[in-house]
Amino acid sequence: MSTMDGSRLLRRHGRALDLFTERVHTVRADQWDAPTPCADWTVRDLVNHLAAEQLWVPPLVRDGAAIEEVGDTFEGDMLGRDPVASWDTAAEASRTAFEAPGALERTVHLSYGDTPARDYCAQMITDLVVHSWDLARAIGADERLPDDLVAAAVREVTPYAAELSKSGLFAPAVQPPPGADVQTKLLCLLGRTP
Repeated sequence: MSTMDGSRLLRRHGRALDLFTERVHTVRADQWDAPTPCADWTVRDLVNHLAAEQLWVPPLVRDGAAIEEVGDTFEGDMLGRDPVASWDTAAEASRTAFEAPGALERTVHLSYGDTPARDYCAQMITDLVVHSWDLARAIGADERLPDDLVAAAVREVTPYAAELSKSGLFAPAVQPPPGADVQTKLLCLLGRTP
């Protein structure tokens, strides 16, 4: 991978983290228990899920740990009494681990097998982008996502989108309306109804 490609991926990851962070920082105290487009998840559950995902990055990318070694470390409540500060800490841990010299050239040991860290980073970007929309919808924030992040997410998820609903973690894809924009197509592909 060229330095330029890695730099572009890291910038994209940073922007996706910032996008979700902006929304987390606008959650009002009375919105943490609000429902989200993710079945059975409240706003707090959604932010907790993303925080846990970010906390996995240092052991997997920096330390080369296997899933089994990390175990249930990041299960349960990762947000504590200050969900915003806890999110900020998790986001910074992820950013720092991916930005470390050589991090994107490493291999990470995920539940479905060894994966280039670059691919893992791209998956994390997609997760952040789509869940930024989920969070925006739940709290009444601006739902518009940056075009370049949406385009990157579409490129990332399209090859395996059909498999996602089989995992039980994603709703089946829905048919986008005629003339749908790229953001709407992405959300429909991942089982959301914009």
